[in-house]
Order: sequence, then C-alpha cells, then structure tokens
Amino acid sequence: MKKILIVVDMQKDFVDGALGTKEAESVVDNVVKKIESFDGDIIATYDTHTDDYMRTREGEKLPVPHCIKGTDGWMLDKRVQTALDRRGYKSIEKPTFGSVELPRYIGENYNTDELYIELIGLCTDICVVSNALLIKANFPEARISVNSACCAGVTPQSHIAALTTMRMCQIDVI
Repeated sequence: MKKILIVVDMQKDFVDGALGTKEAESVVDNVVKKIESFDGDIIATYDTHTDDYMRTREGEKLPVPHCIKGTDGWMLDKRVQTALDRRGYKSIEKPTFGSVELPRYIGENYNTDELYIELIGLCTDICVVSNALLIKANFPEARISVNSACCAGVTPQSHIAALTTMRMCQIDVI
C-alpha cells in the first residue's frame, strides 16, 4: 500500500502571522516529527493569494490579507520547511480552501485503490476538512485519515467540530 502525507498550509500567516493562533503554534513540533518519521510520499499545499485578495469573495468574508504569494506570510513555517527539505516533497498552490489540483495530482500519479492518505496542518476547520472531503469524494475506497495532534482549527471548538464532520464522512481521525 502506497502512503501519502498531505501537509496542509503550514504557512507563517497561519502559524504566527496574520491569522496565527497559539493552537497553531502548538502543533508545529508534532507536524515536524510526523514529516520526519513518515514512511511515504509527501505533498505540501500552499494557500496562495494575490495582491487583489481583498476584492475576492474570500476577502469579503475574511477581510484579513494573508498568504499573499511572495510574502513572508506565504512561506512555510521555517521548521516545517526544513523538515520537508530533508525529506523531499511535491508542492501544490491553491487559491481557495480546497484544492481541485490535489485529487487530480493523486489520481494521475498513484493507484488510488491501494492508497493510504494522511492529512495534517492548518486550519482543521477550513482547509484540512475541505481537502479531506475532496479527496474522499474523489477516492472513496482510499484509506484517509487526519492526525488530530498535527492539526489546529481557528478555535478549539471549531477544530473539534471539523474532526466530528470528517469522522461522519468516514475519514479516520487519529
């Protein structure tokens, strides 16, 4: 069985930047350990916006400029980047919560009937859940899990709600 670790949006703006939280900061060490110990391929997503972010639908609903491509906030947390550089990884930029390219890439490069996919990262209640559900919808027979110790939500309550949603959709929460 082929294994893939998906590291969702471990970018500075979500860890300790514009939208950072103490909960996000608290999972960085767990994320690094998971990357270092994972026995399989790794894909890292980047929430990616442009200078016109505030004129987008997302910018209307969340009026906090973040993850603007090329800025420090768009870059991965340095500890996460170092761990990924040691292992090697595929990066995917995504302009919104869930990546359409992520399941496309997986489908084109892996036998999805014999696949284990584990998601970690930020934010559990927005981008992690969106990508987990997209992957589940595209590959209903793949084993998919989310490592709750390597994720943080916007709030502790929304983190728990997202984990509950994923469990209800037959995504394993470990």
